[in-house]
Amino acid sequence: MTNLAPVSADSEVAAGNAIVADDLRRTFRKRKGWFRSGEVVEAVRGISFAVPRGTIFGILGPNGAGKTTTIKMLSTLLIPTAGTATIDGFDVVTDESAVRRRLGVLFGGDKGLYNQLSGKENLRYFGRLYGLTKERIERRSIELLERMDLTTRADERVESYSRGMKQRLHIAKTLLHEPQVAILDEPTIGLDPKAAIEVRQLIASLVPEHTVLLTTHDMNEADVLCHDLAIVDRGLIVARGTPAELKAAADVASLEEVFLAATGREYEEEQP
Repeated sequence: MTNLAPVSADSEVAAGNAIVADDLRRTFRKRKGWFRSGEVVEAVRGISFAVPRGTIFGILGPNGAGKTTTIKMLSTLLIPTAGTATIDGFDVVTDESAVRRRLGVLFGGDKGLYNQLSGKENLRYFGRLYGLTKERIERRSIELLERMDLTTRADERVESYSRGMKQRLHIAKTLLHEPQVAILDEPTIGLDPKAAIEVRQLIASLVPEHTVLLTTHDMNEADVLCHDLAIVDRGLIVARGTPAELKAAADVASLEEVFLAATGREYEEEQP
């Protein structure tokens, strides 16, 4: 159901869902120099949603809205202050190892690859970290380099790759251990329009083999890729539905206008 008010998913059950978040919350204490002050910041203030297997679910919002904090909790990098979450039925706190075996995560930015190694060598290295056998690493590397259109450059150092090529290699690394769920945090940030289109096409091709959780502040990207979408602002879901449902409910033509209707302010206000 589409809603332009804060949404709770308490009634949603895990059956048929690859990801379930129930009233997730995360608070931080601000720092003053080397010490933590008494001031508490509520980064995520009660987020709930469920993602059916084999779909793309988008979390859309401005910088500082709580998107990255949410996915860090889902990927076991942060322990929730309150609430629960499961990946493929496994709790992100009590079943951490099982969650990590079923999850591939791509964080936005340039870090995460070794520039002095080739694309193939990067995949071999990360395959060993995942605990894959040599035979499986070779098989998956060949498959993924071909899928990412990197075969002809596989033996070249990553430092020679364009930003778009590096991002495709990031996606290959994310999928190397054949995870059921892929979390992609701002996967097209900083890419030129052509490279961004290529990465979006790759993301679309991941389903239904994988379930994808996509965070972005790119409205067009969310509109094109997501089967279901949550707009997050100040740590809360302020609107939820398919892109078409959200636009119809607000009686507007674009997700930018949906954001304005849901939050009462311009989306650009929070952009860098």
